[in-house]
Amino acid sequence: MNPMAGMKETVNNPIVLLSTASRENAVVIARTLLDDHMVACVNMMEVRSFYYWQGTFSDDVEVLMVIKTMESRKTAVLNKIRELHTYELPEMIVLPVIGGFPPYLAWIEEETRTGPP
Repeated sequence: MNPMAGMKETVNNPIVLLSTASRENAVVIARTLLDDHMVACVNMMEVRSFYYWQGTFSDDVEVLMVIKTMESRKTAVLNKIRELHTYELPEMIVLPVIGGFPPYLAWIEEETRTGPP
């Protein structure tokens, strides 16, 4: 049986957002997004980030949030992350979901249906 059979194309497709934050800030962001039903799930994992910021090399331990929501919630989620984030320039990258297990994708849509626009 093909788990991808029956996958439908819709205007309101699932998306994944990536954002890094401090551990404490990531918990606040994740909990707020979930409590407001703006997202269905946030996975968090510790990562080590290397980058230059304002000309200075940085080597930081951060938390990477992998955030699952719907395209229709994208702007609201990005705005809420920006509102709650402690970084001057937070990472916020949106990735399209081009496929997946239909029942899981339907769950994402159902979980985000009652959130604010």
